Amino acid sequence: MPWPVLVFDIESIPDVAGLRQLRDVPAGASDQEVYAGWVQERKDNGQSDFMPHHLQRVLVISCVFRNAEGLRVHSFVDRDDASEGRVIQNFFNAVDKHVPQLVSWNGGGFDLPVLHWRGLRHGVTADRYWCMGEGGTADDREFKWNNYISRYHMRHLDLMDLLAMYQPRANAPLDAMAKLCGFPGKLGMDGSKVYEAYLGGKLEDIRRYCETDVMNTYLLYCRFQKMRCGLTEAEYDQEIALVKQTLGTLAPDESHWQEYLAAWA
Repeated sequence: MPWPVLVFDIESIPDVAGLRQLRDVPAGASDQEVYAGWVQERKDNGQSDFMPHHLQRVLVISCVFRNAEGLRVHSFVDRDDASEGRVIQNFFNAVDKHVPQLVSWNGGGFDLPVLHWRGLRHGVTADRYWCMGEGGTADDREFKWNNYISRYHMRHLDLMDLLAMYQPRANAPLDAMAKLCGFPGKLGMDGSKVYEAYLGGKLEDIRRYCETDVMNTYLLYCRFQKMRCGLTEAEYDQEIALVKQTLGTLAPDESHWQEYLAAWA
């Protein structure tokens, strides 16, 4: 299995401040009223009320990082309602530093386009991430044939997209595939509940939910590596044992890992 590997997942909420900039909003309207007005307008016009990618405000980016030194779980969180740009910059700094294989579940369809638009808004820089082989060094030229941007390259592996043979009609939900493979799947929340949880001040609950989602993705990535013989049966068993051991060390301080391990058992 190639190391280092960085599996990631984001949680986002409607960018109500952006809606205010782009729409005629009545004076004194609350955030909830601005958002509800947009949703109603979309419904009246027979349109989806799913917020467009460029108006998805990034709240949490959770990562599982695996290299020769071990396995780590870390989240970049916008805790002060003003640090979305810093959260995105820190994520791309990690990519530029380690140049890992990125792994996601529908990251090409959602997570990365959101990070691109929001990063553009906040002036984020990401040198290695955006490299597509146009530079003069040998290292740069390698990115012409394997970069983070091209859909059919492996430097970013959108696991769902690949397993569906790049056919949207063949996509499968992360929760369903995790459970079918014997992993815990989602616990207590789904993406549709994130904004409600945010309005209720439950930022830590959102962070915990995002971390369990990204762990589900990592476990499915390990199962995929076994399927393609990137891991032997024995190596796969060792990796699963490492995950359980790592989560066991985190569980005393993080209730979601206690719940996750209990569901796995």
